[in-house]
Amino acid sequence: MKKILLTYCLFFYIAFNSQGQSIFPKPVALQQAAPAAAGVSADRLGRIDKVLQQYVNNNWIAGATAIVAKDGKIIYYKSIGYNDVEKKTPLAKDEIFRIASQTKAITSVGVMMLYEEGKILLDDPISNYIPEFKKPNVLDKFNETDSTYTTVPAKREITIRDLLTHTSGIGYAQIGSPQMNAIYYKAGLTSGLGVKKGVMLRDKMKVLGSMPLFHQPGEKFTYGLNTDLLGYLIEVVSGTSLDQFFRQRIFEPIGMKDTYFYLPAEKYNRLAQLYTEDKEKKLMKAPDTSNLNGTFYANYPALNGTYYSGGAGLSSTAYDYALFMQMLLNGGSYNGKQLLSPVSVHMMTSNQIGQLTVSNGDKFGLGFEIVPEANNGRTPVSVGTFSWGGAFSSSYWIDPKEKIVAQLFINQMPMSHGDIHEKFKALVYQALSN
Repeated sequence: MKKILLTYCLFFYIAFNSQGQSIFPKPVALQQAAPAAAGVSADRLGRIDKVLQQYVNNNWIAGATAIVAKDGKIIYYKSIGYNDVEKKTPLAKDEIFRIASQTKAITSVGVMMLYEEGKILLDDPISNYIPEFKKPNVLDKFNETDSTYTTVPAKREITIRDLLTHTSGIGYAQIGSPQMNAIYYKAGLTSGLGVKKGVMLRDKMKVLGSMPLFHQPGEKFTYGLNTDLLGYLIEVVSGTSLDQFFRQRIFEPIGMKDTYFYLPAEKYNRLAQLYTEDKEKKLMKAPDTSNLNGTFYANYPALNGTYYSGGAGLSSTAYDYALFMQMLLNGGSYNGKQLLSPVSVHMMTSNQIGQLTVSNGDKFGLGFEIVPEANNGRTPVSVGTFSWGGAFSSSYWIDPKEKIVAQLFINQMPMSHGDIHEKFKALVYQALSN
C-alpha cells in the first residue's frame, strides 16, 4: 500500500507544476471559431480541402470527414466527397462512422474510472474478477497442419495493467498472426464485429481465458483482444452492461449523442456507407450484409446486437469523438463533468511499457500510443501526443502542448492509400501561425 501511495503521489507531482497548477489546460468546451482566433492560418488550413478532394477525385476514397480543434476552438470541420459515389450523395458532417479500435480509448477511460473509485487496482490479476484467467499458459509449439499446440505455464498472471498496455500475451482473432487466427477460430472467437444476436461478451471472454497466451505476460507488446476483456471487466465490476456503462457514465455526461454499439433505428440512415477495394485495388462499395474479408459484417452497426466489443464495437461522429478527445485534453473533465482526475489522465498518457516499443519507437500508455522524447521531430506532433486509430481507416491524436485534438474519418477497408493520415497531420501543423 505504501508503494501504491508513493506512486500516486509521484504522478500527482508530475501532473502539476511547482506552483501546484495543473499541466493540463483550463477545461474548455468546444466551440466553432475562426482559425485566426486560435493562431491558425485559414488560407493554409484550406490545403486540407485540396488534398482530401484529390484523393476523392482519384477514386482512392469515397469521402472523408475531418475535425480539428485548437485551444477548444473548432477551426476545421468539413466533409469532402461522397457517402455514395454512384449516386453522388454528398458525405454529411454528422455521418456516423464505424470507429472500430477507437473504441479502445473509451473502454480504457471506463477502467480508469473504476480505478479512481477504489474498485480495482491496475496491478490486480484479472483472475481476481474473471476466474477463467487463473493460471494462464503460454503457447510453446504450434502445428500448422491441424492447429494443435502445446503450452508451458506462464511465469505470472495477467494484470489489468498488462491488458491496458497490450502486453498480456493475448492476441487478436481474425486479424492477428496466422497462429492466433487459427487457434481463436477453432474456439469460436472473433474480433468482436458482426457477432450473432444473443451472443454475449461474457461468453466469449470466458472462452478466451482458456486460450494460450502468445508470449509471457509483460515481455512484449502484442495488439490483441485485451480491451474486449477490459470491457467485460467493467461489466463484472460495475454490475451493468458495457453499453449502459458507457451511456450513463461517459456519453451522456459530456454530450455524446451519436455514439453507439448498435444504432437506434431512426439513425440507420446516417450510417456512413462502407467502402472496400477489389483485387485490382479499385474503390468499390462493400456488400451490405455479407461477410467481408472474413472479419466482419459491413452493416453491423444497424444490427440489433447484444455483443458489446470494448475493443472495436462503437460507431460515432467526428464531433462526438472530438468531445471525448477534448475531455482528455482538459485533464478528464468536460462541460462541468469530471470523468477522471488530471492525475489519472497523466498516468494514461505516460509510458507504461518501459523499453518496449509499439511502432517507429513510440511508447504506449494505458490505452494510447505516445510520442516519446526520442521521437521528437519525427512527425509534426509534439512530444507527449497520444493517439490511436481504427481499422476502417480512421485516425485521431491529442497534442497537449499545442492543445490540439484532431480526427480523420474515412470508413474504408482495406485501403491502399493510408498515407492520407500522415498527410493530414502535416496539413494541420503547417497551418499554425504561432
